Formats: sequence, structure tokens, C-alpha cells
Amino acid sequence: MEATGVYHESLAYYLYSIRKQVSIVLPNKISNYAKTLDIKTITDKSASQAIARFGLERQLEVWQPPLKIFNDLRQLCREREQLVHERTMLKNQLHAERTSATSSESSVNRTKKRIALIDLQEKEIRGEIAILIKGDKTLVEKMKIVSSIPGRRNLTAVTIIAETNGFELIKNKRQLVSYAGLDVREKISGTSVKSKPRISKRGNRNLRKVMHFPALAAIRTDERFRDIFLRIVSRHGIKMKAIVAIQRKLLELTFILWKNNSYYNSEHEYQIIPFQEVSL
Repeated sequence: MEATGVYHESLAYYLYSIRKQVSIVLPNKISNYAKTLDIKTITDKSASQAIARFGLERQLEVWQPPLKIFNDLRQLCREREQLVHERTMLKNQLHAERTSATSSESSVNRTKKRIALIDLQEKEIRGEIAILIKGDKTLVEKMKIVSSIPGRRNLTAVTIIAETNGFELIKNKRQLVSYAGLDVREKISGTSVKSKPRISKRGNRNLRKVMHFPALAAIRTDERFRDIFLRIVSRHGIKMKAIVAIQRKLLELTFILWKNNSYYNSEHEYQIIPFQEVSL
């Protein structure tokens, strides 16, 4: 089946419960495959036929439902992220209302109450996340390991683990980078077609988003990441390229430490895939 937000999940869980083999495929893979077929009219029927043919022709991995704890953590982290986004908008709105020449005091008070409610709900979510983690001794130790990376907060580590289901289905670093949408896309054909390498952004946007601030913190606090950042900036003069490179390296490093059960050591040379220079 094709991954369609959350709408495919009920069917996937039902089929798994009656011991049927399920494969879930990203929509862009099905779309690209359908373009190779002689289909002129796109309908629900032709789309389902394309999915069926794709499943018959390809060797697909069998889907396994994530552990309940990772599923619960993912829902909590996403709910918190939405609340943070709403709070930022409300604070911007509050600033505009306060500086307006015709501001309404009652409107300002209501906005303050909404911000206070969001603060309370976020605190509740943090508490629920902490309780879930403390209930699993193995996960507690794993979280200490991934939190040992420079610039890494506990909430960032939780989000990474939740969005990847504890790296359960991740077999290697390249697959992880692709899943996050930090893989490189490039098109070269002969001498006339040569596009700039760019990150695909076709992946888990929650995972990609959560890597931004840890990358900035790692640049400030760790000499190794700072040297990488300065080297890329001196070569191209574009800071964002260097920040994306650090994001990718941090994500790969998280995977390495999780799989090896080892804490971060700034003096150790970790085998990380070289990052191609890309445009954003």
C-alpha cells in the first residue's frame, strides 16, 4: 500500500493483526513508477493498478508496526512541536497588539491566557515523555548515549528516536540520511544538462527540522564541528550549506552511537559518509 499520511495505518495494523504481509511504500516511489507505464488517464482504479503492479514487480520489505513506546513518543513530540509553533505565532500577535496605536486590552489579555494555556500543556507533555522513558530501563541508557553528542538536548534526542522508531528499520547511514530528506539530488546528462546538487527534502520533515538548532549548538561548543563549518564556509561563503552538512553529520553520529552503544568521544574518529556540497 501507499503511505497516505495516517489514513493507511488502520488497514496496515488490521492486516498485520490477521498475519498478512504488508509493505508500505512512499508515494513518490509509486508516482515515479507510474510514469513509466502507459497510463494516460489517472483515476483511483488506474492508480490502484499501478500500486499492484509495483508490488508484483519489486522485492519489497515487509512492514512491522513500531513498538508502542516509540509510537507514543512520536505523537507526544509532534503535539509539542505544534504547540510551540502556535505559541510563537501568539507571541508575535501579542507583540503586534501591544505596539499598535489602537490595541485592545481585552484582546491582549485573551492572547496572554492562550499563551499560558499552551505553556501548561507543553509542561504536561514533557512530563508524559519523561514518564514513558523512565519506564524503560534500556531506553533510559540509550537516551543518555545519544544525548552525549554536543549541542544535543534530551527533547531533540527523543524526537530523533521517536521519528525513526529507535532506528528499527534503518539498515545503514545512507538510508537514514535519505529518510530525513538530507540526501543529495543531482542531474547530469552529457555536457548540456548539469544541475546543482541539492538536498532532496523528500523525507521526514520533523526529523529534518529538529536537527537545525543542535547543529548550531554543536558549531558553538565542539571544535570538530566548528572546523567543518568554517572549512565549508571559507570554500563557498554560504553558511547554510555548512549548517546542513553539520545536521547530516550529527544525524549519522546519532545512528552510530545508538547501534554501537557507545558515548560520544570528541577525540574518536567516527566513520561518517562525506557530505557532498549542495545547494538548498
